[in-house]
Amino acid sequence: MGAIRPRLSGMMFLQYAVWGFWLPILARFLQAPIAEGGLEFSPGQVGWILGLAASSGAITAPFLAGQIADRYFATEKFLAVLLLIGGGILWVVSYQTTFTAWLVLSVLYSIVYQPTIALTNSLAFSHIKDPDKDFPLIRVWGTIGWIAASWIFPWVVLQTNLQFQALPPFLVGDEVADSTAKIVYAMKWSGTVSVLYAVYAMFLPHTPPKRDNVESLAFAKAFALLRHPSFALLVAASLPISVIHQIYFVQTSPFLGEALGLKNSHIGPAMSIGQFAEIGVLALLPFMLKSLGFRWTMCIGGMAYFLRYAIFGTVDLPVAVIVSSQALHGFCFACFFATAFIYVDRIAPADVRSSAQTVFGIIILGLGPIISAPTLTYLSSIFQDADGVMNYSGLWYSLAGVALFTTVIFGLFWRDETQGPDEEAKHDAEAEAIAESTP
Repeated sequence: MGAIRPRLSGMMFLQYAVWGFWLPILARFLQAPIAEGGLEFSPGQVGWILGLAASSGAITAPFLAGQIADRYFATEKFLAVLLLIGGGILWVVSYQTTFTAWLVLSVLYSIVYQPTIALTNSLAFSHIKDPDKDFPLIRVWGTIGWIAASWIFPWVVLQTNLQFQALPPFLVGDEVADSTAKIVYAMKWSGTVSVLYAVYAMFLPHTPPKRDNVESLAFAKAFALLRHPSFALLVAASLPISVIHQIYFVQTSPFLGEALGLKNSHIGPAMSIGQFAEIGVLALLPFMLKSLGFRWTMCIGGMAYFLRYAIFGTVDLPVAVIVSSQALHGFCFACFFATAFIYVDRIAPADVRSSAQTVFGIIILGLGPIISAPTLTYLSSIFQDADGVMNYSGLWYSLAGVALFTTVIFGLFWRDETQGPDEEAKHDAEAEAIAESTP
């Protein structure tokens, strides 16, 4: 394990660095005016590019990773092939200037990239002895890779005359004159790292295909979980949260640049605050689940969404306050989505747990992002004026309202079906005691 863990950690670092180069700042380039070096796509068009891509990848990933890769190919080799194809697509898309080209190529890229997430997870689990202990120590390097990519690219491409400072991201400099136009270089950087990662993947521990028979009725049994009120309400609450979660990634970088005046080189590091918080909250999650239970932990996640968007909407707050609110992303992701996936694993029968996770992922990660595109198009028609200036207060307050309504309904009606009523009542009493003791 001492020899394998560094290789698996390096795999996770590269896996999420490939994503971290472009996802935090791409929307800024796509929506920026042509005069500033952007492509001047509408928020709705950017929503379709990122939303349809995310949905397509989420829906096709289980087939590519589970039904083909796991059963017929060595995982590390199939991973390398997908990374090579993805790297090429990223280079090609960096030269495109039309909405249609970006939409088609983004969908194709997501279809080949999304399965690599499942493949890296399954590869790691195949070579570790104690998943509960070893996997978090390996997976955390993915978050570190994302942070590193979102810092390094601005250092090298978007700034000059770098100087050291005591606070993150530690190196800051002067913004280059054409920084908006150069954001698209992030696609080339990501494509290059993807190709290098493909080479690295060939030296990962050999993971032969699993030719186990997959139960044909597993997916049917997984969908049958919708008969459980807790699972059905969990899905119903997760869908709107997934929609507003996707809009965060589409609109935050334009918001930070246009409304708050952040330099392009500062947007990626500012958004990486959320990844730092994610590490800390995930470490606290077992304690929160034990102390508060699933319902109240997920309510904390939902209220974190509400609070973050409420702060974003109050645009006359100090910029430092709005940027610091990115830390709420850790509670949003860990307390809501990570907890939701844990609950799905808890409520599903042992023989369909994998299929249940896949079904829940398709519903949340597949439907949510694609619903976000027309939702953002509609909101833009309301909050964007004839000159293309977005009323970000209205946009963010609308999303805050969705988060608050969803969380209240969930908190009132959802009950944990994996434990008895006495245990549920105990968690309710503990939560009330904590609330009463809070100033």
